[in-house]
Amino acid sequence: MTKIKDKNTEEQILTAAKEVFQTKGMDGARMQEIADKAGINKAMLHYYYRSKQMLFEAVFKNAFSLLAPQLNAILNDDSTIEDKIRNFTSNYISFIIKHPYLPNFIIQELNRNQDFVLKLKGSKGFPNLEKFKKQVDEEVSKGIIKPISGEQLFINILALNVFPFVGKPLVMALANVSNETYQQLMEDRKTQVANFIINSIKHI
Repeated sequence: MTKIKDKNTEEQILTAAKEVFQTKGMDGARMQEIADKAGINKAMLHYYYRSKQMLFEAVFKNAFSLLAPQLNAILNDDSTIEDKIRNFTSNYISFIIKHPYLPNFIIQELNRNQDFVLKLKGSKGFPNLEKFKKQVDEEVSKGIIKPISGEQLFINILALNVFPFVGKPLVMALANVSNETYQQLMEDRKTQVANFIINSIKHI
């Protein structure tokens, strides 16, 4: 019974923390607020997670463990490069809309600790680009797409999908849009980004 109770308590904490981090961000989140939302006292919260950073990492790893295998499956299936671009973009944006803290957390951790990416690489389902790169080379050689390396194409995909979330305040200020309009813009990007990239590499 104790083990079941402990597991349930930890799930309550992670669920509560996810909600607070999504609305307040890492800096704005408070351990007391997370404890209150989880229905426990602050001492109990610190028993499970000694610091806000440790709790944030736990929430992040839980979400990343759901996203990474999805993206890896897309990169390594038997679909065309065009389909991979569309599926990768749609899946990534849909997931980040539900977990908006992820991109900023990755950037924050990379700036603070460059070895962080090594931890990510060791996680289950971390995206492997080898098949994608070979497929890009094959489609280039067959004249299906314009000459481009797999690495450069993936960087383009990543940059166009990641930046609007990392730079949300800047995007909203420069575009002079409300949060509601911003959310719609992100929904639209599921097809807009894919079309932009595909049109840039397809032979006319």
